[in-house]
Amino acid sequence: MSKATLYTFGASVWAAVPELALVELGYTGDQVVREVVNLGEGENFKPSFLKLNPRGTLPTLRTADGNVYTSTETVTRYLVENASVKVAPGTPSFIAKIHDDQFDPNFAFLLARDDKELAAKASGFPLAFLQNRQSALNRNASTPEGVEFKSFYDAKIVGNGGLLSIYKGEAPADVKSNFFSQSQKHWDSLRAFITQILPATLESTTKEKPFLGGERPGEDDFHLAAWLARIAFVAGGKPGKDGLKVLEKELGEDVPDEVVDYWNAWAARDSWKKVYEGGLH
Repeated sequence: MSKATLYTFGASVWAAVPELALVELGYTGDQVVREVVNLGEGENFKPSFLKLNPRGTLPTLRTADGNVYTSTETVTRYLVENASVKVAPGTPSFIAKIHDDQFDPNFAFLLARDDKELAAKASGFPLAFLQNRQSALNRNASTPEGVEFKSFYDAKIVGNGGLLSIYKGEAPADVKSNFFSQSQKHWDSLRAFITQILPATLESTTKEKPFLGGERPGEDDFHLAAWLARIAFVAGGKPGKDGLKVLEKELGEDVPDEVVDYWNAWAARDSWKKVYEGGLH
């Protein structure tokens, strides 16, 4: 494969999927170069990036022949299909489930179930993240180049602005209450996935092998690993062995053995250690 460009960011949950794939599939810097798009500063909202990916999301992959892939699924599939190292291809239904809104790991980072949790997040990076996004949206929307993407900016400014108003304590009481309810519902969905759906999936597919892809991670595993890393990060987890223990408080029960074993299998791999060298995200 000729040289391609992966647009990525170190703190992005979904950009970690192709990052893990690159290492596991043996790609070199001569085949794929990385270009950082700082989500924390809203660089993905620049008109120049929206011309490449109108959704303004990471990861994004531009191949040497000019084709552009703008979703985690298509970027990772391209890398799997064009690698010299062959791994098990993905299961579309499973990958779609991982990316379903009800299990969204990005909302897990920003949600708050009560005033205490909201205050804690508002005193840290989540508030700065929302403020930086809003500033970047307003700034880019007002440029001549941004006119082309007016509908995109308008929708994002409203959506991000609404969440920012909750974090800044400016939203009406009923809006904040609804946000708390949505947040609790989301954690209920995450809990069901970790304690019921995922153990059943792992038990039926991994058997004597550690990964969904068999002896080594496959395409499904790249998506699941990044998702698990983000959920553990939100709960204060670490990337090493038994890093999921921190979830027991959130789950109200032990993390299922199948999920713990799966995590520990990943934690021992060089790809995991490289992608999460600085901690989970």
